Amino acid sequence: MSQSSSVHYRTFLLLLVVVTIAFGWLLWPFYGAVFWGTILAILFAPLQRRLVARIGGRRNLAALITLLLVLLLVILPLVVISGSLVREGANLYQSIKSGQINFGAYFQQAMAALPSSVHDMLARFDLADIPSLQEKLTAGAMQASQFLATQALSIGQDTFQFVIGFGIMLYLLFFLLRDGPQLSARLKRAVPLSDMHKQHLFRKFTTVVRATVKGNVAVAAAQGLLGGIIFSILSIQGALLWGVVMGFLSLLPAIGAGLIWAPVAIYFLLTGATIKGVALIAFGVLVIGMVDNVLRPILVGKDTKMPDYVVLISTLGGMALFGLNGFVIGPLVAALFMASWDLFSPSSGMPAPQVEDTPSEGK
Repeated sequence: MSQSSSVHYRTFLLLLVVVTIAFGWLLWPFYGAVFWGTILAILFAPLQRRLVARIGGRRNLAALITLLLVLLLVILPLVVISGSLVREGANLYQSIKSGQINFGAYFQQAMAALPSSVHDMLARFDLADIPSLQEKLTAGAMQASQFLATQALSIGQDTFQFVIGFGIMLYLLFFLLRDGPQLSARLKRAVPLSDMHKQHLFRKFTTVVRATVKGNVAVAAAQGLLGGIIFSILSIQGALLWGVVMGFLSLLPAIGAGLIWAPVAIYFLLTGATIKGVALIAFGVLVIGMVDNVLRPILVGKDTKMPDYVVLISTLGGMALFGLNGFVIGPLVAALFMASWDLFSPSSGMPAPQVEDTPSEGK
């Protein structure tokens, strides 16, 4: 290659990087809409293919039917649950503000029921100042409930932006469903790897997305439903709210829903409601916990072939960086990291990717 050809090639690579970054920068304000449009397209691609085959290859009609099913099965239930959560949060905030619910008093009752040896141990760690702890707990409960209550106002203020993002997601989802196979083929051709390695990485990508979303959503729905039911049976106020919160927290493997039901069970035991405490612990461990221990490995770990600790750490890291979207992004990055390094492992059965020669200067 001549020196001129080498300069042209490097200039083209620089241009490619610049325009790619610029395009990503343009999409960033709607990153959530683009992200979930892509995720939903991957999840419902099998259904789209079956519909195309059944209605004689009419991809537009199949994509429209799939889009309507997404609205009915996914989006509409989420809107209903979100609205119920905001209303429950507003009611809880008003109950705390009016003094009908007093978490500080509940805490004081639990502390008073502790034996003297525990009080002595707390005193050694400077944790015996019950009024101060009670005040902090009450303030924290007020802030949490106020956050939920103010979401109604913030949703109303951001309605225009939400509607635009929602519309972009649906618009993009329609075309990704309709043209998904063609777009996937073009993307595969653009990746400078062998067909074997591209097939391995793309298969891993789609498998992790489907397993993570379906698995986490199934576990969250099951644990939230079961938690709300047991709270309602035990006459705990705001059972719907706590059920939804347990569902969201169950996105954290192993520890999620227990952050809600375990303190309530301990409070029951300390205040003399032994039957309720034992029943809640038994239900939490044997039923709610079993859902996490049984469903999550089947729906997430089995398909992704990732250890539980990797799923947990990557989920926590993803949510810390990207918010709720991170429960998909975190495990996805971890799975692609492991899959990419697995390509270089002799036990993978595939040759390591070869770096293609770039144009060099002529002698």
